[in-house]
Amino acid sequence: MVLEFEKPIADLEQKLHEMIQLAKGKNVDLSADIQSLEEKLHSLKKETFQNLTRWQRVQLSRHGDRPYALDYIYEMTDNFIELHGDRTVKDDKAMIGGLGDLDGRTVMFIGQQKGRNTKQRQERNFGMANPEGYRKALRLMKMAEKFKKPIVTLIDTPGAYPGIEAEERGQGEAIAKNLREMFKLKVPVICIIIGEGASGGALGIAIGDQVYMLENTWYSVISPESCSSILWRSWDYKEQAAEALKLTSPDMKSNGLIDAIIDEPLGGAHRNLRDMATRIKKTIIASLKELDKINPDKRIVARIDKFCSMGVVNE
Repeated sequence: MVLEFEKPIADLEQKLHEMIQLAKGKNVDLSADIQSLEEKLHSLKKETFQNLTRWQRVQLSRHGDRPYALDYIYEMTDNFIELHGDRTVKDDKAMIGGLGDLDGRTVMFIGQQKGRNTKQRQERNFGMANPEGYRKALRLMKMAEKFKKPIVTLIDTPGAYPGIEAEERGQGEAIAKNLREMFKLKVPVICIIIGEGASGGALGIAIGDQVYMLENTWYSVISPESCSSILWRSWDYKEQAAEALKLTSPDMKSNGLIDAIIDEPLGGAHRNLRDMATRIKKTIIASLKELDKINPDKRIVARIDKFCSMGVVNE
């Protein structure tokens, strides 16, 4: 999958590949030309990804090759054991969770999971969790608290599932309960937006001591398309909506809504899963070291104060 603004980069990469194959096939020394093309490619990538619009970052967050929660979990941990079910209705496959060994320490991972192909997307409901998904997430959080294990949430959803059946089973109540209970968890909670962070669907697992965003992700009460359809009665103004919403990681950081941004490899997280997973892992380990030093009661107070201060304006 190649996005529109990535096409010049893809064309140059294709030329580089062809030149390397030609050098090998004809046994010709083209090292100088190859080096020149590599330098040109690097400069083009740097220029392109340093000047992305907000809408282009939204597109990158949805890239078909972008790593999902389970990709990161399996790359970062050893002996990951996925846990299932909310013990009430069913196992919501849009919400995943389980215990994994992170650098010698057991951590409870929870996150939304999308699918790669049509069948997987249907099975995962495009990463849109039902109420049982949020209840499963809360069950796992309470389990982690009981056994004194830190919690890491990986957020990537276009929103909670908006269907009638979800509302009938208490979608709003399930999310609201998660918000309340996450404030009170006695163990460290780290939240990382790895793709899309839309509305209450994202917030339902995003109340933490530390909240991070990957560089090319977005976090907002509404998607640009939905905002455009409400304000302009058309999806054609999604780019303007993205600019107005100020939903990118730099926007969130400048507004004090997240703690830090995790840089992505040049070209986006989909270019190098291992590198991106290593960066996330280092961030989690460093953050846990800081949070471990804080008394649980003080950590809860700080967590509450953190979110209560958001949006407050002193005149």
